[in-house]
Amino acid sequence: MELIETDKIELQFLQIEDYLEFKEVMQAAYPSMAEYYWKEHHISKLLEKFPEGQVVIKINGHIAACALAIIVDYDKFDSNHTYKEVTANYTFETHNPDGDVLYGIDVFVSPEYRGLRLGRRLYDYRKELCEKMNLRGIAFGGRIPNYKSYSDKLNPKEYIRKVRLKEIHDPVLNFQISNNFHPTRILKDYLEGDEASNEFAVLLEWANIYYEKPIKKAETKKRVVRLGLIQWQMRPYKDLDSLLQQAEYFIDAVSGYRSDFALFPEFFNAPLMAKDNHLSEAEAIRGLAKYTADIVQEFSNFSISYNINIIAGSMPEIRDGKLYNVGYLCKRDGTVERYEKLHVTPDEAKVWGLQGGNELKIFDTDCGKIGILICYDSEFPELSRLLADEGMEILFVPFLTDTQNGYSRVRNCAQARAVENECYVAIAGSVGNLPNVHNMDIQFAQSVVFTPCDFAFPTNGIKAEATPNTEMILIADVDLDLLRELHQFGSVRNLKDRRKDLFSLNKVKNI
Repeated sequence: MELIETDKIELQFLQIEDYLEFKEVMQAAYPSMAEYYWKEHHISKLLEKFPEGQVVIKINGHIAACALAIIVDYDKFDSNHTYKEVTANYTFETHNPDGDVLYGIDVFVSPEYRGLRLGRRLYDYRKELCEKMNLRGIAFGGRIPNYKSYSDKLNPKEYIRKVRLKEIHDPVLNFQISNNFHPTRILKDYLEGDEASNEFAVLLEWANIYYEKPIKKAETKKRVVRLGLIQWQMRPYKDLDSLLQQAEYFIDAVSGYRSDFALFPEFFNAPLMAKDNHLSEAEAIRGLAKYTADIVQEFSNFSISYNINIIAGSMPEIRDGKLYNVGYLCKRDGTVERYEKLHVTPDEAKVWGLQGGNELKIFDTDCGKIGILICYDSEFPELSRLLADEGMEILFVPFLTDTQNGYSRVRNCAQARAVENECYVAIAGSVGNLPNVHNMDIQFAQSVVFTPCDFAFPTNGIKAEATPNTEMILIADVDLDLLRELHQFGSVRNLKDRRKDLFSLNKVKNI
């Protein structure tokens, strides 16, 4: 193969003065498609409407490759659209600066410069432009000129499947798939007169993982989120006010570091059972349930006054005569949402008579979508997987464990949830002892923030961890954009690579 001198390779915006050379390269790239050659008035119109979308690669000052594109309001086009429809019969009147998808009109490379991966550079530019303009993705109809050789044996769907399985070599389609463009459907009668493809095309799409849907309200979605974990010391409190005073102290501390969330442990209010220690365990915890509504109200006030989202661990609550272990998400906008412990441990059922809840849900916050699972629930992978399917980015686990082996179950399962669901997991527990509260004698805890295990994250999957069995706060920042990159480009992709042809997971309707 003859070597080509490439002293200088430049990506430039296409200029109308380039048209004659542009035309020569186009003719060399498409020798059998003269009826589709772009005229000078076509290029002039594209440059007038969307100059940033029209680029060339020049090698030693000469055009070697080119890419043309427009922005469209994608939902206005039928899923079976044609090339004429998307270009408004080549007038490009479909270009809409306020649209949401970058639509590829053409990409070609001079035969002289093929093998230098110039097409990849053009696609990379399009992706960067899409991210810069906050468009939700890129789409285009990809010709399948090799299909003509197989059309008597395979329909287009079968042909694409065999290309993806490497049973058929299609350099065009293989190149697009290797650049993370995903075939989504077959377009029939896409390019009129395209005999090589039998007028079929493949609709290829690329999703911008950084896309943020424009909002009209004066608010922002944070992408770097600061977590404040409270490793709570169990100690006697004479009354509810004393407990709330200690809780406010910690909320003040983590908010002072500009944390977005404060996470309390499971049953952090258990010291208030001391005054009922003369009663049975079941009666004492029902007495504790009387404080829940007041604590939730005060925590909601704290979330507003300290401008922080508070995950209020968990507390006992009586509903319709049944005892549940529940918690509340007190948002800094003043709203309050409830979550339930779904699985109770054998001891909780036997000693306290706790019932398992029935509702699993995800929570929208100003810092993305979060899930909350109380202690034992984190040991059931189905729950967090259901939340991950709904877009969960951070999982919070308030827990209470008395022994190190109990803690290890929560810790190891929580770390597994971070890996398998490609999310952050924060766990917070209580330390110390309560000699005057039955069934709550001692506690063992080490609060931790877990991450997935890939190049952008800590190698051991631990972002931060507290000192074991010591009262303290733990502050850690988590970058949600790293999760988006992981979902698309990770070394492994646990969410995407599930064999849904072999198994599926569905949420049963709430009881």
